[in-house]
Amino acid sequence: MANANRPSGFTPVQYLNGAAWNGQARTYSIAASYSTALYIGDPVISSGTSDANGVPGIAIGATTGALRGVIVGLGKYEGLMANPSNLDITYRPASDPAVWYAMVVDDPNVLFELQEESNGTQLAATEVGLNTISKSGTGSGYISGWQLPSTTGATAATTATLQLRLFGLSRKPNNAFGAYAKWLVQINVHELAHGTGAAGV
Repeated sequence: MANANRPSGFTPVQYLNGAAWNGQARTYSIAASYSTALYIGDPVISSGTSDANGVPGIAIGATTGALRGVIVGLGKYEGLMANPSNLDITYRPASDPAVWYAMVVDDPNVLFELQEESNGTQLAATEVGLNTISKSGTGSGYISGWQLPSTTGATAATTATLQLRLFGLSRKPNNAFGAYAKWLVQINVHELAHGTGAAGV
């Protein structure tokens, strides 16, 4: 049976020690009028700024380089992860004039599930343990569109400075190597971790 094509960005699932992710995240701010829409599941970086109360700021991540973490909640107020003006949307629109807030999983020890794209040659069992990069994607209007590039889009390697570590396929029914496979990945080059990343094995 073919893998389902349901990109949703980075989804936290467990810790390196095997324990299930416990839902913990940290609050970050998004500057007023920031020009990029942000979705649950998007990877982010530190913006180097903060709001008026000192809540550190974030911006959308890049497909290479260090990441701060992944968005798991968004809201217009620090204590409310929702948009009271429109409860039908779950993302932060581009260039909104208000400061927004995001719950970000910024623990370097969290593993995420990430869907592989369908471009050309797919990742295989021989790539497990290697490092690679992420691939940006447009949100669906509800959740992130970021994915994992296939070997056609980016070669997996032992290079320590590559952004993500491939931990293997997500162990779930109807998931197999090939287009749209769901992988477990760790952020290998993390803003809150010491050093620049570890070499793939």
